Amino acid sequence: MTARNFLTQGKKIVAIGRNFSEHAKELGNAVPKSPFFFLKPTSSYLPNGGTVEIPTGCKVHHEVELAVVIGKDGRDYQPSEAMDYVAGYALAIDMTARNLQTEAKTKGLPWSASKGFDTFTPISEFIPKEKITDPSNVDLWLKVNDTFRQNGNTRDMIFEIPMLLSYVSSIMKLETGDVILTGTPSGVGPIHAGDVIKAGLKVGSPDDLLTVQYNVGDRNGLFKA
Repeated sequence: MTARNFLTQGKKIVAIGRNFSEHAKELGNAVPKSPFFFLKPTSSYLPNGGTVEIPTGCKVHHEVELAVVIGKDGRDYQPSEAMDYVAGYALAIDMTARNLQTEAKTKGLPWSASKGFDTFTPISEFIPKEKITDPSNVDLWLKVNDTFRQNGNTRDMIFEIPMLLSYVSSIMKLETGDVILTGTPSGVGPIHAGDVIKAGLKVGSPDDLLTVQYNVGDRNGLFKA
């Protein structure tokens, strides 16, 4: 496979938690001393233009993030060589059923349910690596119904991308098409059925390099929080 096909052929989503200090603080979490991550299923991907589904009883929050798309297999690599394994990027929104996550954290249980519902990883098309020459200086923004909710820059990451990739690769092999979600700036908040979410990223220009848009609807499934 090629990294461009990550949306249909990638094997895993590795999501970095609390990588922006202001976001950690807004949720009352301690700022981490070392990286930590959780996994999301690739079945949660939602292409641009799709509809985010809110499961019954879930209080769902948006978290806009820069996604790193892995371009070749590797493990145990140093931060100095980590960018050699990057094929490109994408703009992602890590949807979170916050009430389920809070309950799981209180009980010391995993977060998988709160992060893993279908449609809970809206994500853009592949962005070639050469389009973002400095991933540590990317503006990220998100609006709900044309009102700004999040507006940050990756320079505020606690752990930069090379360190994150090196750390994850020291635990598990990263494979072509895998996606690393690198954390979200402050401003996360709720979405509801009928909302329209827009998000974008900018690189050294007042114009967006890329934008995405999603509708929000209810999921009429078996799950009830």
